[in-house]
This record gives sequence, C-alpha cells and structure tokens, in this order.
Amino acid sequence: MQSMERRSSTGFTLFANYGNSAARMKGAIPGVGERRRRLTRDLTSNSGTRDEMTRPALETTPETDRTIALVGMMGAGKSVIGRQVARRLGLPFLDADTEMEHAADRSISEIFRLYGEAYFRAGERRVIARLLDGGPCVLATGGGAFMNEETRALLKAHAVTIWLKADFDVLWERVSRRSHRPLLRAGDPQGTLRGLIETRYPVYAEADLTVTSDRAPKERTTERVLDAIADTLAPAQGTPR
Repeated sequence: MQSMERRSSTGFTLFANYGNSAARMKGAIPGVGERRRRLTRDLTSNSGTRDEMTRPALETTPETDRTIALVGMMGAGKSVIGRQVARRLGLPFLDADTEMEHAADRSISEIFRLYGEAYFRAGERRVIARLLDGGPCVLATGGGAFMNEETRALLKAHAVTIWLKADFDVLWERVSRRSHRPLLRAGDPQGTLRGLIETRYPVYAEADLTVTSDRAPKERTTERVLDAIADTLAPAQGTPR
C-alpha cells in the first residue's frame, strides 16, 4: 500500500501534468471499466480510448455535436440529471469531481483538506479542459467550477452550459443527507449554503440556459433540459420544432 507521502506526491504530480502541453490535452477518455487502472498513463499520454458505452440517441431528443455542461450548486442534481440526459442523447457521461478524485487518488474532501481550495480549483480547471477536449459528452461540473473565470471561459467556449437552478430548501434537503461536502462541514452549514447561493447565482446566470431543478421526478427535470437544448439548437441548425 502506498504511503501517505507517496500518494500526496502522486496527486500533486498528476494535477501538474494535466494540461502541461497541447499533446497531453488531446486524446480520448478511458472506458468506464478501465479508467481506474489506466488513468495515470492516460493523464501523461494520449493512449486512451473514449467510452463507447452509450445508447443511440432517441428520435425524440435533440442532436448535438457539442458537449453539454451542467453547472450549479451542490445538490442541484447535476450528476443524477446528467446521467439521464446522456442516455437520452446517446453521449458519454462524465463527472468532473470523479475525474478529479481519480487523477489525485484522493477524495474531494481530502484534496480540500490537504492542499486547500486554490490548489483544487487549479487542478479542476486542467481536468475540465482535458475533458472538453475529448469530444462531445454530458459533463457534470463541481459547484465552484463555473465561479473560476478561466474555467467558466473554457466551458462557455466549448460547451452548451446549463444551470440547474434549485432554491435553498431543495438544496438543503438534498445536501443535509450527506456529510461529504467540504464547504459545509464547519460552522453554520445553512448559513454557508445561503451565502454560496447569494454569491454564485449571479455567475451561474451567465450559463447559456437555465433549467429549474425542484422536487419533480428526475425524468421531468431531464425533459426540461432536453427541451431547453432542443429550443436552443433548433434555430442554429435549422431544425423544425
């Protein structure tokens, strides 16, 4: 088993290598079943293969050759809805936080605790840049990713960005069930959540589309996202609605 020092060094090196050159930013995302085994090699080369485990797009869903990036607060449903949208569009689903954990060989909470938020955001930016370079997918981003100016510019340039907007009560109901959120672990978590909403919502509003995430079944929220995508792509692609 690796020592703590070795794992710490590995995490730092992997983040440092994410995006060191254009060549490393090219290439495909490893298949889901092989990602853990091959991630380290993939981060420092372009020898991976993209995940082909997708369904054909349904006739009733919009077609897109751009990545769909979901942004918003923790608990807004980015991962849950993202998986549903990806299945409907016939695209791979990727979660930026999961990719971060694989790259650093640590949980998000550990990265925050050991290295701080600034380090985390820098690594997050490199990971997201690489994922955006891998071809169309549905990408769930971390709650703070869109707040970073450089990361926001990348997402807006290379993806259709969708803000899953949820009110405080919905978010608190969801995030209070689990204790892994590093920004809500100390002090007054409800106050922290309200403060994050106040700070972040004006920035999230810069996303291309806004879709309400409430207590409706996930299938309903998924339909809202697909409708929003179709309405946006139809004028650009000349698709009758």
